[in-house]
Amino acid sequence: MNKPARCSIYFLLLFSVCLLHDAGLAAEGHAIPVDCRFRMPVEKDSDEFVVVNERQTWNTEQTAVIVCDMWDAHWCRGASLRVAELAPAVDHFISLAREMGLLIVHAPSDVVDAYKDHPARRRALEAPPASDLPDGIDQWCRWLDECERENWPVDPASKGCDCQPRCEAPDGPPWPWRGQIETIRIDDQDAVSASGSEIWNLFAQRGIRNVILVGVHTNMCVAGRPFGLRNMARFGKNVVLCRDLTDTMYDSRTRPFVNHFSGTDLVVEHIEKFICPTILSTALTGEPPFRFRQDRRGRVVMLSAESEYEANRTLARLANELTVRYGLGCEILQGSTEKRGEGRNHIPYMAALKGADLAVLFVRRRALPPEQMQSLRNYLQHGGPLVAFRTSSHAFALRGEVASGLQQWPEFDREVLGCRYDGYPHGETRVRIAPGAEQHAILKGLDGPYQIRETMYRSAPLEPSCRVLLTGSCVDGPGDDPRYRLDPEKETPDQPVAWINEYRNGRIFYTSLGSGRASFEQPWFQRMVVNAVFWALDRPVPEAR
Repeated sequence: MNKPARCSIYFLLLFSVCLLHDAGLAAEGHAIPVDCRFRMPVEKDSDEFVVVNERQTWNTEQTAVIVCDMWDAHWCRGASLRVAELAPAVDHFISLAREMGLLIVHAPSDVVDAYKDHPARRRALEAPPASDLPDGIDQWCRWLDECERENWPVDPASKGCDCQPRCEAPDGPPWPWRGQIETIRIDDQDAVSASGSEIWNLFAQRGIRNVILVGVHTNMCVAGRPFGLRNMARFGKNVVLCRDLTDTMYDSRTRPFVNHFSGTDLVVEHIEKFICPTILSTALTGEPPFRFRQDRRGRVVMLSAESEYEANRTLARLANELTVRYGLGCEILQGSTEKRGEGRNHIPYMAALKGADLAVLFVRRRALPPEQMQSLRNYLQHGGPLVAFRTSSHAFALRGEVASGLQQWPEFDREVLGCRYDGYPHGETRVRIAPGAEQHAILKGLDGPYQIRETMYRSAPLEPSCRVLLTGSCVDGPGDDPRYRLDPEKETPDQPVAWINEYRNGRIFYTSLGSGRASFEQPWFQRMVVNAVFWALDRPVPEAR
């Protein structure tokens, strides 16, 4: 078994222990649902990961938020400006958390003495010693193990200043920070500490099991401080990173040479693979996630919820490619991959669609709570562009009775995509460029014909507003798999398999192809998808980095 797989399995075992530890809710407090996103290897010897969402129920009185190193100043000008911009969003988040009954711990390292007379500081000092105080809780944890270190996504030797010219980092004290930024209010009922043992004692006293980390910087203090993600995870707390309320110390002129905010995204992806899950601030606010003003990347929000075609694998790969090679910002909203059960009709954090520049859809037969469905409808009704794959033609059309309180959208295929899904015949699919579509931007770099090992959907007739780009025909496939052998008594005419449409002035691209690796590992299909993303964004396709 390779090292990434070993590391992820270690994390999943630890995560399972945390879930079992958190299964019983105390009588006091309120239960809140929280969607935790993490990544696991697709198979034991694979370096590739799938995105997984775990919906947990937390007791508010067993939950704490740690605000990490949100200082009033920093040696890097850019870091100081981003902290100042982030601080109001952090204050809003912890204010709501406080009202819900969560404990707020302010952890401005090096400067806690500035609060020596504050009730919040005394609260941390007065917590009795915990009987389960871990050995090493007062030490930095720079790596969980060599596996994590070897897969670190950004240059660990870089000082992380992205300014031009670079700011000079001091070799040691005195530091420019004097306290936590005043935008973030420290309430008398909060706690102030940057000590691993003090915070652990406080958590033991309060029965804290769930811990949310917000603040800076994700690749340094948030992950490695004594109270950081690694220590909380390895010592048994159910810890998560709030992935939109953070920043990195990353210099875009160093490896892997991506946009500063893409660097943060890659560190978040790494944390989800090797350390702990993440959440969005939306979990408590119900609002769209925070976004820095200087983050001008096109924002792509991917909705994934199906159990047939590995969308949680292929969209993870696509998101990474769009981030690293093409400079876009991607947010994956991962729904359940269960075939049955109440939890399958839920896609977390749909409020993230507000402000998205593009939605990508790979969903199969889900009904959604009204507020989630309305988020999608609002996005599309305001002209939001869409790229949709395969089962999205029947994304919101369930078979049989729908549970109370859930909504379908059975006309989605006709209203938005412009087609009429009508099942599929057996056989493989031979794909050709539709006559007259050869020069379309989405087909740049394609020629064909291509043969692909997946069944062809019946989608015709299309709405007059559609323009066909690719057509498909059924052909016999090799081997004995009955899905890919033609039935000689059932002739199926050629079908459109990729086309464009317009909905409320928004650009729509749909392909009925996309059944996992059969499609997404084909170079021509990958090229078409990237072309479609930038066409939908109404931007030229840049050269890949």
